[in-house]
Amino acid sequence: MFDKRYYYLIKLQYLGYRFHGWQKQPDVKTVHLMIDRTLKFILKDVRFKTLGAGRTDAMVSANEAALELFIYNEPITDFKAFLELFNHNLPQDIRALSIVEVDEEFNIIQDSKLKEYHYVFSQGQKNHPFCAPILTTILEPLDVDLMKQGAKLFEGTHNFKTYCYRATDKGEYQRTIDYCEIVNNTIYTANFFPRESYVLIIRGKGFMRNQIRLMMGCLIKLGRGEVTLDYIKETLSDNSKELMDYIAPASGLILHRLDFE
Repeated sequence: MFDKRYYYLIKLQYLGYRFHGWQKQPDVKTVHLMIDRTLKFILKDVRFKTLGAGRTDAMVSANEAALELFIYNEPITDFKAFLELFNHNLPQDIRALSIVEVDEEFNIIQDSKLKEYHYVFSQGQKNHPFCAPILTTILEPLDVDLMKQGAKLFEGTHNFKTYCYRATDKGEYQRTIDYCEIVNNTIYTANFFPRESYVLIIRGKGFMRNQIRLMMGCLIKLGRGEVTLDYIKETLSDNSKELMDYIAPASGLILHRLDFE
């Protein structure tokens, strides 16, 4: 018997602090695992599968992530009721934002048009512990103005092999970053946040494993005076053999927005 399949795009957000990333893994709690458990509970005997738009590492959060839901034989007829039921049963650190129907030609991985990531950080002081889930504290003073100059060097098409975790000689490392800038943080606020904090904003079509955290790690080293602007330019050259030895902590990284074709 032929099974009819229905396709849905679900956007959601989550605080990654207590999860071991997006992807399902044995014996640990992940975002994808909790979503599939919840769907299994609310859909009961309806057969389904899910596919995410990309992976996030342990402790990385998302303001807007995406999931494709495939349902067999029984379509969702009331999106509002589905979202209410889904959110009622999801854990409190995951929330579904929207659901729309897509067709079989839609590919959640291939059709993603733009990803915007934020990295939230402060410098020079110990912060309130409540900041820890979404804001990285760099205890040493940083030259943030110099870091702002360094961030702009990443814009454009470059060889980002230096900024790929465990890069090999077979990967495709020519990548384009449309926008990369450090700004004063007015996006994420709370009464326990430090008086001054900052956000690295990066936009592009696709990023390699740990690329943004390695880029941020290099900018932190720049702010500490351990490397120079010329060093960053050299790491982006086609013949760079440099290996980045510092990766910024995961908890400051947020997938802020995901756009599709």
